Amino acid sequence: MTRFRSGRRSTSTDLALTLTRLLDPALAGFDDIVDVRSPLEYAEDHLPGAINLPVLDDGERARVGTIYKQVSPFDARKLGGAMVAANAARHIAGPLADRDGSWRGLVYCWRGGQRSGSFATILSQIGWRVDRIEGGYKAWRALVVDRVQNRPVPAPVIVLDGNTGSAKTAILARLAKRGWQVIDLEGLANHRGSLFGGQPQGQPSQKLFEGRLAVVLEGLDPSRPVVVEAESSRIGDIVVPKSLWQAICAAPRLRLDVPVAARAGYTAATYGDMVDDPARVETIVSALSLLHPAERIEGWRAAVATQDWRGLAEGLLRDHYDPRYLRHRMRYAERERAVVVLDALHDLDAAAAQVEAALARLN
Repeated sequence: MTRFRSGRRSTSTDLALTLTRLLDPALAGFDDIVDVRSPLEYAEDHLPGAINLPVLDDGERARVGTIYKQVSPFDARKLGGAMVAANAARHIAGPLADRDGSWRGLVYCWRGGQRSGSFATILSQIGWRVDRIEGGYKAWRALVVDRVQNRPVPAPVIVLDGNTGSAKTAILARLAKRGWQVIDLEGLANHRGSLFGGQPQGQPSQKLFEGRLAVVLEGLDPSRPVVVEAESSRIGDIVVPKSLWQAICAAPRLRLDVPVAARAGYTAATYGDMVDDPARVETIVSALSLLHPAERIEGWRAAVATQDWRGLAEGLLRDHYDPRYLRHRMRYAERERAVVVLDALHDLDAAAAQVEAALARLN
C-alpha cells in the first residue's frame, strides 16, 4: 500500500491519504468524501461534508460482530463480504449512478481497514480513482481532539458579554457579515444556551460538535481577533472543550447593557418555537419551583396560561436569569474592558455598528 501526505499521489491503484491537519488541502481534490460506516456511527460524528454510503448497516454490523466473537473470524468475514458486496452494488446503482468516469472519491471507515478497503477496491475496479483515509475516522478524530483540547486558540479572543436576551448571538452574526472573525458556539451546538434554548432538531453529539468547532478554529486568521459570545462551560448538553474554555475565561470582555424591558420584548419575539408549545414552557417553569417562591412560580404559570409571553420573559429575566448572570459575570469583572449601552433592540444593524466601534477601540 502506498502512503502519501498532503496531496502527493502514487500510481498505485490502492492509495491512502494521511491527514496532517483538519483543513488538509488534499481533501479539496475529491468530488465526494464517502463514509462507509453504519448509519449510527455516521450520525454520531463524521468528516465535514461526508456522505454516508454504509457497506454494513447497523443491524448487519452487529450480526457480523456477534458471529466474529461467537463462531469464528472466518465465518464473520465471509458473511460480511457478501453483505458488503450487496450494499456496494446498491450504492453504485443508486447514489453513485450519476457519477461519470472522472469522479474521484475519498473513502473511509472506522480505522481505514476492511470496510473502506473492500468498497474502494470495488469502485476502483469500475474505473474510478478512489483513495482511502489512512487510519480512517480515528485518524480524523485524533486531529480534532488535539485541536480542541491541547492546542491554544490560534487568534486573540474577545468575549461579547451581556445579560440573557441582549441579542448577543444576532449581533455576533452581523459582526461576521461585517468581516469580523466569530465563533458561534450556540449555532455549532444548536442550542440557545438557556433553559428554554433547546431546538426542535436537537443537539449534535459531543464529538460532532467538537469536529465542527475544530474546523472553525483551524481556519482562523491568527493576525485578527475572534469574537465569542459569553457562555457557561456547557451549552445544553454540550461541553465547551478545554482549550477554548480557557481562552474564554482569560479573554477581555465587551459587555452589552440593555434594559430588561427591551430584552423581554426581543426574547418574546425570537423564541417562536416556545410560543408555539405552551405545554413545554409550562414544564420548564414548573422545574424552577425549587428555586423560587411559590407565588412567583404561580405568576409565571398564569402568564403562560394567558400567553403573556412578554410579561413571562420579563419576569424570568429579572428574577431568574439576571441574578445568576450577575454572579457569573462578577467572576470576570477584571476582564471587562468596555460597555456598550443599547436602549433598544429593534435595529440590530445599528447595535452591531456600535459594538464594532467598541471592538475596534479594544483591538
